[in-house]
Amino acid sequence: MKICIYGAGAIGGYLAVGLAGVAGVDLSIVARGAHLEAVRRNGLKLVMDGDERVARMAASADPAEIGPQDVVVIGLKAHQAWEAADHMRPLLGRRTAVVTCQNGVPWWYFHRLPGPYAERRLSAVDPEDRQWRAIGPERVIGAVVYPATEIVAPGVIKHVYGDKFALGEPDGSASERVTAIARVLEQGGFKAPVLDDIRSEIWLKLWGNLCFNPISALTRATLDVVATDPGTRALSRAMMLEAQAIAERLGARFRVDVERRINGAAKVGAHRTSMLQDFEAGKAMEIDALVTAVQEMGRITDLPTPHIDVVLSLITQLGRSTGTYAATGQ
Repeated sequence: MKICIYGAGAIGGYLAVGLAGVAGVDLSIVARGAHLEAVRRNGLKLVMDGDERVARMAASADPAEIGPQDVVVIGLKAHQAWEAADHMRPLLGRRTAVVTCQNGVPWWYFHRLPGPYAERRLSAVDPEDRQWRAIGPERVIGAVVYPATEIVAPGVIKHVYGDKFALGEPDGSASERVTAIARVLEQGGFKAPVLDDIRSEIWLKLWGNLCFNPISALTRATLDVVATDPGTRALSRAMMLEAQAIAERLGARFRVDVERRINGAAKVGAHRTSMLQDFEAGKAMEIDALVTAVQEMGRITDLPTPHIDVVLSLITQLGRSTGTYAATGQ
């Protein structure tokens, strides 16, 4: 199986090291800059549980040098994936499957969704339908990423926790391709359950990211504080209930209730959310995929989102005033 990881950063690099040791996998990565040069020179290093593992694979900044693949795994953030959609065309053959590992609402969400909203488009995460046209929703396999990893130096990935990558076809089928990809991931040391409702799993993770991420970036508070302070907890709960109404109208199901979800976040402890980390590092915050797209889905389903609207306007203004908001498509 020919597999290319497009964007072998923290999560993509973690996957690459695991897959590099799987028999029958022809692995390559698309990366750039100092990270690419380090991988070419020294291989890709994973630091995990005090041990170090180095893997070597074909690496390039130019997908044309790699050519068509059986599977492309997109490891970029949502706004970066939109920017790169046309660049990855040389990797896409007629039967190439594309695994999307982005946080938040995926651009293909409405593809093959049962009911009256099928095939709608989301301008918040796919302006001008760039990914819809360049990649094609028929190629997509959804993924929900649970591990936490970070790049600690060019070519060096540190694993923090987790090894689960939930997979699912947009139509819920246990297709031959998603089953084969899951099997390869498992051989690489990952947990890769194939779900018949990947959208509900997307919402379960998004449910917390929607509120905890922007509130933490606005207040500089860690996750335990956001989830336990009476004011921020109440705001989080209100945003989550607005999102739940949207998700359920679109057919999603929640296997836990809102209080349990918030309490689970509180137990994580003094964790700085990814949006807070990006803001403090001067990096672009993932606002559109985590918040703007949910607001847009509220408009599509004719459901009000007053609390989401307020927090979105505040985090967007913060990002614009500090240069940390990279609006998708701009």
